[in-house]
Amino acid sequence: MENKNVGMLIIGISIVIAILVWIFNISLRNIAGMSCTMGPTCPMYNTANVQMWVSLSIVAIVFIIGVVIMLTKPQEKIVIRKVREKEQKIKVNMNGFDKDEKAVLKAVQGADGTIFQSDIVDKTGFSKVKVTRILDRLEGRQLLERKRRGMTNVVVLKI
Repeated sequence: MENKNVGMLIIGISIVIAILVWIFNISLRNIAGMSCTMGPTCPMYNTANVQMWVSLSIVAIVFIIGVVIMLTKPQEKIVIRKVREKEQKIKVNMNGFDKDEKAVLKAVQGADGTIFQSDIVDKTGFSKVKVTRILDRLEGRQLLERKRRGMTNVVVLKI
């Protein structure tokens, strides 16, 4: 809810409570008038007055809180949008690599530079051990990097 609506709701509640306090105070004075034989000097009248002023002051505080909330500006909403950059294929010069290294690099390139190591195994058809050794060589040449993610690695091109 907006601040204005919440403030109006609190103000409405405080007005209803004020009416209930006023009705209760009238009833209490009637009861005091019927049961007290001392007349207007009866201590029940003083108790009713104290009760009414304490209740109305609490209602006034709630009313003021409602007004303050109603008059304050709501905080701005922060919306974070992820802006997609133009997707660019990462190109690597394949000269100087053997056919297995080229196959692994093409698999990483085909995944926009980030791929799970297990997906490289699936795409190339190489064994896990062979892919690990090829990635070791490519990582040694500073072409890519492996990052541990749970039970698998994510391979990221550095170029």
